[in-house]
Amino acid sequence: MAVAAERTPGAAVDENLLVVRDLVKYFPIRKGLLQREVARVHAVDGISFDVKRGETFGLVGESGCGKSTTARLITRLLMPTSGSVVYDGQDISTWPERKIRPLRRDVQMIFQDPYASLNPRRSIGTIIGEPLRLLGIGDRNERRTRVREVMERVGLNPEHFNRYPHEFSGGQRQRIGIARAVVLRPKLIVADEPVSALDVSIQAQVLNLLQELRDEMGLTLVFIAHDLSVVRHMCDRIAVMYLGKIVELASGDRLYDHPRHPYTGALLSAVPAPKASAGRGRQRVVLQGDVPSPVAPPPACRFHTRCWKAQPICSEVEPPLESKGPRDLAACHFPLTDGEVDALTERSAE
Repeated sequence: MAVAAERTPGAAVDENLLVVRDLVKYFPIRKGLLQREVARVHAVDGISFDVKRGETFGLVGESGCGKSTTARLITRLLMPTSGSVVYDGQDISTWPERKIRPLRRDVQMIFQDPYASLNPRRSIGTIIGEPLRLLGIGDRNERRTRVREVMERVGLNPEHFNRYPHEFSGGQRQRIGIARAVVLRPKLIVADEPVSALDVSIQAQVLNLLQELRDEMGLTLVFIAHDLSVVRHMCDRIAVMYLGKIVELASGDRLYDHPRHPYTGALLSAVPAPKASAGRGRQRVVLQGDVPSPVAPPPACRFHTRCWKAQPICSEVEPPLESKGPRDLAACHFPLTDGEVDALTERSAE
């Protein structure tokens, strides 16, 4: 699949299947007998991005940065605090549940834990066919036929239709989750770290399956992960999140060859070199301290408390997500220079 051309948020909506604007989600913290709100967890705090039809859009970052919350907001498993989620030209961010149900036919999700997301009391045939039954698609025989076809397509034995989730391995369970997501033939699939709980060899099989299904069915994917090598393999464009904010957005090749944000550079410096001889001259950036609490995030640039390039302005003025080079977007007052990029990435080994 050809890499999609980069664009900044705000261009024409026609080519986009999904448009997210200023999306915010706060979770209240309540205490006392009256359960009064005393603070808020800033899980997602004003993010904007577009996803083109047919592309795979990656979302990466450390644990707790808001990736999974973003996934649940996109699929409307959570109601946003503010902002908008426009799917195929329609703002679904405030839709009531009665309007959301038909949307499930077009928007599906693959969950991180392939066991916790499956009902242990139901057979996998029933689990995969449940979306068809709930939306009233086909009669019983037609649903069974389609479920068996989908099982075979994702690498499951149709003869195992009546088996239960505990009788399958982790990789097979994730294939069940994928089958449940694609049985409705959706347009958009949000994959929330779908391979993080699997062995490396099984990860490759599942990733290849997702790519094949994307090409065959014309799917649009939002792929969430923390493994940068996996994201590079899968995604056309990548957004890097830190503490509820998008700090960089670029195509996969541009992000890895020339990161702009110091946080992205630190993440890439930690990626193991593919060869024993490679990377010996690479500089490793070890971020100091822990990720700040999302209950009281740092002012202005949220990364300034751990950034080795921070200046006084970084704690006073929030940098906008804007162009820092050809087709690159980064939220940083002092983006990485060419020399710093050479020291942090694989280019230093060339």
